[in-house]
Amino acid sequence: MSKKIFKIIFITILIIMLLLAFSKSYSTLNIDNLSVVVAMGIDASDKNHLQISFQFTNASSVSESGTSEQAPSIIYSVDASSISSGINLINTYIGKSVNLSHCKVIAFSEELASRGISDEIYTLINDTQIRPSTNIVISKTSARYYLEHSKPLFENLITKYYEVFSASSSYTGFTANATIGDFFDRLICHSCEPYAILGGVTNNSTEYSGTTNSENNTSTKSNSSSLSGQSTAENTGLAVFKDDVLVGELNSIETLCFSIIRNQVDGFLISVPNPNKANSYIDLHVTPLVSPKIDVKISNGTPYITVDCRFTGRIYSMEDSADYLNDDTLNQISNSCNSYLESILTEYLYKTAKALNSDINGFGKVAIEHFLTLNDFYDYNWGEKYKDSFFEVTVDSSIRSSSMLTES
Repeated sequence: MSKKIFKIIFITILIIMLLLAFSKSYSTLNIDNLSVVVAMGIDASDKNHLQISFQFTNASSVSESGTSEQAPSIIYSVDASSISSGINLINTYIGKSVNLSHCKVIAFSEELASRGISDEIYTLINDTQIRPSTNIVISKTSARYYLEHSKPLFENLITKYYEVFSASSSYTGFTANATIGDFFDRLICHSCEPYAILGGVTNNSTEYSGTTNSENNTSTKSNSSSLSGQSTAENTGLAVFKDDVLVGELNSIETLCFSIIRNQVDGFLISVPNPNKANSYIDLHVTPLVSPKIDVKISNGTPYITVDCRFTGRIYSMEDSADYLNDDTLNQISNSCNSYLESILTEYLYKTAKALNSDINGFGKVAIEHFLTLNDFYDYNWGEKYKDSFFEVTVDSSIRSSSMLTES
């Protein structure tokens, strides 16, 4: 065989291979044939088991026009017996293949979560397109209604909003970065329980009383806050689970306690009672010095849990008559801060144990050290014994005056 014939055969085979490769890519993997889902909502349905909502966005419409307008969001819902069948139905309806690899949020309605969502969690985590970092939200409204009102106020792309909306957890502690991967790990765990972000929609009809005490400012949660403005989704508080069933909620201050114990907040603002003026409060910005020291002892079959926290902080609010450079004044404020944090942390811990019987803090992972084998720990049944726990919380904080305030 001559070199010329060999060359022709080689080129022909190469062309055929390229045609086959690009033909398959166009027919199945071409972006024009994919519908990228940015969020999913899952509700209970009377017709079938589930109503599944898919939120899509058309980012190209914004980039092509070159304007600052927000990319339009499109939501389709289907009734189906399972998530997989719902995806199959939506594929048929829109004529494109649904792609979940960029799904940022999966929202479940409170109604469905109260029934149990283990089947849905197992199905989603088994899907190779779903990323473990996808946030999981339990909505006080229907999941579809929550998605409809999840509109970015300062971003053009809804995907960007979903990426950053949980970031406030690090500087407020009023929510948490709850992912489906962590939820699944806790679902199969014997020493902790799952939790999720508590979502809702701002109620514009809510009238704000104008009060400024710490009780009103920190006991809010999604769907019951005093926010006013455009009707948008909000994510304040946590949804607490026992196994796969929703058993309760945490408001903002309780979620802050969770974040403190889990060492998931870099700093936070609180209002503590003013030791020098009755019925008034002082705003403090508090920063953890070290991770909380947690110890669990088992005595006569009962868990005794101690939590030791250390903080530093500075005064935010100011008064004309107060001497915030005086050591005695600062010591009094530090003691007030200690008492306040010890009180809310203790109250929060007893709520998780007595009212909810859900160890979302993961104390069981510390308790397991007291057992010789895993089987001994499993036989102890930490999930049920947690409700019998006793708690002791110690807080040591050092409060200083504002960095702008110096001796004259």
